[in-house]
Amino acid sequence: MANFWMNAVGRESLIAADSTWGLLMVMCVGVFFSIWLEQKYEWASKISGAIIALIIAMVLANLGVIPTSCVLYDDVVWGIIVPMGIPMLLLQCNLKKIWAETGRMLVIFLIGAVGTTVGAFLAYGLLKNAFGNAEDLARVAAMMTGSYIGGGVNFAAMASQYAAGEDVTAAATVADNLLMAFYFFVLIFFAGNKWFRKNYKHPLIEEVEAGKVDMEEAKTLAAAFWDRKDISLKDIAVNVAYAVTIVWLSQLVAGLFGGFEITNAFMNFVVRFLGSQYVWITTFSVIVATCFEKTVEEMHGSREIGTYLIYLFLFVIGVPANIYTVVTKSPLLLVLTAIMVLVNMIFCFGAAKVFKFNLEDAIIASNANIGGPTTAAGMAISQGWATLVGPAMLVGTLGYVIGNYLGTIVAISLGL
Repeated sequence: MANFWMNAVGRESLIAADSTWGLLMVMCVGVFFSIWLEQKYEWASKISGAIIALIIAMVLANLGVIPTSCVLYDDVVWGIIVPMGIPMLLLQCNLKKIWAETGRMLVIFLIGAVGTTVGAFLAYGLLKNAFGNAEDLARVAAMMTGSYIGGGVNFAAMASQYAAGEDVTAAATVADNLLMAFYFFVLIFFAGNKWFRKNYKHPLIEEVEAGKVDMEEAKTLAAAFWDRKDISLKDIAVNVAYAVTIVWLSQLVAGLFGGFEITNAFMNFVVRFLGSQYVWITTFSVIVATCFEKTVEEMHGSREIGTYLIYLFLFVIGVPANIYTVVTKSPLLLVLTAIMVLVNMIFCFGAAKVFKFNLEDAIIASNANIGGPTTAAGMAISQGWATLVGPAMLVGTLGYVIGNYLGTIVAISLGL
């Protein structure tokens, strides 16, 4: 197809690599279309806007409509958009609130995070020979560690810092979303399974089946999370100023550790960890969210703006991907994600059994690990577990914090 456009318009793609406004138009329209489809149609919501955006970009690039590399993708989105989006999303991470309100679910969630990390090392060890490129597999393991402890924000952070081969990142996104969708059905199956009900306490399930729960109560608790927000010009200004300041400070501090040459293995690990800008973006963002709670509450729109910026990133990672390579690599990466999810499940449900916690706590905590706060709260709502909606949101948000830390640890440990 590139030859077709070369003959027709004298270049490799219909829209030239230096046509920044043309490419920006395609990217923004593609992201809008993805979000619109996800929110309007049930089939699209099951696929997810992330996958739709990636597929649109991948198809356009493979047809030669847009180039596979340009300044907009490489410097603006990867270098500016992703780092700016992450501090805004991390403004939800008030550690005092999370610690006070999550109870038993926090314990299971943290144990599940350890399980995800263990699963990453196990999957890497089992698959590195079959995959062929051990370094790329290590990068995917780091990305998926962040994603399966936090969510898309962590996948973006790890992909930006430890970007795998262009096709591999897109293939990992496809595998990630396929596996998550399947696992959510598994968790719902666990809630109704006789074996799990026999071996775990399940008081909330019993209340729902006895008709003692008002399903609207859970929806009311989550309304503030999903509802339309008031946003002013000042809100936009303060969010952008905050994000840019956090990124600048993080790069400044991380740069202080970048020039050290240390032979001691442990200290070299520490210096490399502290030399990650995303470690400091996470740290500074959490400090702001925790210590300046009232100010943060007045910064309306941070979640929406941050999410939109991450969607732009998701579009761009699909651009350089060859469709054939994604199709052929996704199955093996699906095995990697399956191993990580399986180990997370064992840790979460094992912890619930050992500490005699409820089945519902284990289900929602594992969901919060693998899918993030929105999917965990959504499952609690759908099942009528109103008292778990708030904790689900909070522990899932905590995953945004520790996901970046543990993803970085996995990356460094695997030699990146």
